[in-house]
Amino acid sequence: MSTVLVVEDSLAQRQMISDLLKGSGLTVTVASDGVEALEQIQRSSPDVVVLDIVMPRMNGYEVCRRLKADPKTQNVPVVMCSSKGEEFDRYWGMKQGADAYIAKPFQPTELIGTVKQLLRG
Repeated sequence: MSTVLVVEDSLAQRQMISDLLKGSGLTVTVASDGVEALEQIQRSSPDVVVLDIVMPRMNGYEVCRRLKADPKTQNVPVVMCSSKGEEFDRYWGMKQGADAYIAKPFQPTELIGTVKQLLRG
């Protein structure tokens, strides 16, 4: 069973994304900001991280950079999932090491398909 860490400061969005992923047979853990996410990842490394960008304490770009710079976590796939949907935002997310970028609002099949594709490697 694969584990996905959903990092999202909006409770409603976090719940919706978690329910979608659980509904497709994945185990889901959650964090409400970047600092909490990094603490959780150090304790138990997820198979994929779904990461919001605009969050308190530490934004998604910084979380992604730190994950990709750490040899223990650099191979964990990161899906940036953000309302920042401009081409530059996508470009910048990929420059930070994200493996995929999904703009909100998204189709449920887009999120599930992207996560499952990254799990397959």
